[in-house]
Amino acid sequence: MFNDPNGPIEHFSWAKFIICGKEHSKSTFRKKGVGKDIRLIGQKVSKWEERKGHHLTPDMITGVYNRDIKVLIIGVGVNGAIECTEEVKRSVRENGIPQLIVERTPEACRLYNELFHTGKQVALLVHGTC
Repeated sequence: MFNDPNGPIEHFSWAKFIICGKEHSKSTFRKKGVGKDIRLIGQKVSKWEERKGHHLTPDMITGVYNRDIKVLIIGVGVNGAIECTEEVKRSVRENGIPQLIVERTPEACRLYNELFHTGKQVALLVHGTC
C-alpha cells in the first residue's frame, strides 16, 4: 500500500508499519513494536493507545501538544473508517497546532515523510486497519 525506502516510514500495509527499520504491527496471534495504532514525532514511535472505536474525540488526541508541532496528520484507516469530527479539528487548533491534515492511512504516511524531509515540525497519529 505504501513504500518509501527513504523513510522514516519505510513501509505500510494492513496493520503493519516499518519505521526506521523496526516493525510495528498487530495480528490475531502476535504484536510487534507498539502495534497497529501509532504516534510518530520525528523518528520516535509510540503507541496511540487512546484511540478507541471509529469516532475520534478530543481526548484521543494525545502526545502532540506543547511540542511545537506545526502540522498534525491523522491517518483515519486504510478505508477511511475513522471519523474525525469538527470538535476534534477545533480542539487541535485551540491547542496550538496550526495545520491539521486528515487522510486515509497510506496517504497520511506519504505526507508525513514528505513534510519530515522538508524539516517541518510534523506529527502523525495513525490507525493501521479499517
